[in-house]
Amino acid sequence: MLWTAQELRDATGGTCVDSLEVTGVSIDTRSIAAGDLFVALRDVRDGHEFVPQAVARGASAMVDRDLPGIASLLRVEETLAGLTALGAAGRARSEARVIAVTGSVGKTTTKEMLKRACAALGVTHASAASYNNQWGVPLTLARMPRNTEWAAVEIGMNHRHEIAPLARLTQPHVCIVTTVGTAHIGHLGSPEEIAAEKADIAAGIMPGGIAILPQDSPHFAEMADIATAHGAQVVSFGESPAASARLVAWRGAEASSEAEFDLSGRYVALRLDQPGKHMAMNALAALAAIQAAGGNTGLAAAALSGFGAGAGRGEMRRISTPDSGTALLLDESYNASDSAIRAALSVLTQQKARRRIAVLGDMLELGDFGPDLHAALASDASNAADLVYACGPLMGHLFAALPASKRGAHTPDAVSLAPIVAAALRDGDAVLVKGSLGMRMADIIRALTGAERKTA
Repeated sequence: MLWTAQELRDATGGTCVDSLEVTGVSIDTRSIAAGDLFVALRDVRDGHEFVPQAVARGASAMVDRDLPGIASLLRVEETLAGLTALGAAGRARSEARVIAVTGSVGKTTTKEMLKRACAALGVTHASAASYNNQWGVPLTLARMPRNTEWAAVEIGMNHRHEIAPLARLTQPHVCIVTTVGTAHIGHLGSPEEIAAEKADIAAGIMPGGIAILPQDSPHFAEMADIATAHGAQVVSFGESPAASARLVAWRGAEASSEAEFDLSGRYVALRLDQPGKHMAMNALAALAAIQAAGGNTGLAAAALSGFGAGAGRGEMRRISTPDSGTALLLDESYNASDSAIRAALSVLTQQKARRRIAVLGDMLELGDFGPDLHAALASDASNAADLVYACGPLMGHLFAALPASKRGAHTPDAVSLAPIVAAALRDGDAVLVKGSLGMRMADIIRALTGAERKTA
């Protein structure tokens, strides 16, 4: 049992019948299960519209207005506040060692690495998908089973002063900043403000807690000062000899990489089923955090060996081409920033292929910095790819800066670019697809894998 009726009332200040018992918490009726508590949040649609569907599937519901004729309701003042209170109660009752993760790039992958590695150490709970915002973090905490021993919580942001309250809700024993890049610079205004926002993940640190920070970042000293002011001890990671946790060797191949780490004097080696030095750095941060939390890094590293990226985050697979051949698809379609695109392009260069093709969509939320940041990627894209296809007005700046021989096509959006790319692929190609989530680069992935189904 995740929550009893009395616990729900105590946590939220709401009212419900004594028979109400909850085995899960959900905000999506598409995946709701019997025994879940459906939280009727207000977003594009009012979640209260879906309460009848949830109840019909055997769930109860948290609501903030009366719904006549529907039983199994937890009535609260406001549902997001109720969910936040439930998350706070979930964290307060837990004895788990909690690791929180943020960063401009790599936070979801690092969280998934923590989930896998910590599972070798005890009962582990982690954020689902990229549930890292004002409802995702409390949802993660509200879902945390009573017997959890290790927890990995992802925390994100779009604007200044969003991370600190989520960090205070999470109360981590260890927190990680993976990287500081330009993501959301249009909202925050400068890399310095981004670094300050990321360092605020230490705002909720538990007494004696530790912040794992990127030594190689030009903003390391600034972040260390902020984390220390929040009461955290600082452990650095990176390639620099000054780093406490250091990447001492890395060997990359087409579909894998090997890394050797020095974790404050403890040597650890592992193999990842994913190329790219950035993946090794994510693993280093995860293992440094587990060590800081008192975990067995040998067991954690053994569990982490063989880790591979998920769909939209570097997954590699074979697809069919119009000439009855096959191509290698590097699916990086979930999101993008300039540092993430450069990392993905470096992986593309490692592929042995007839042609290397980059398909790039706009990086969003960059404000006035957008045109220059896109144009600055042209050299990297030209060096990595034989052909570049681009979509979105901002990627037009990159496309215009490319040599004519490298230009595949540029369109306003992913939907119009998808059939062009699908028709252009040939046997032996390697194709990278990457862009911000709002650019719907998944439409291109669907077009390419749809071609696989039709020609296979």
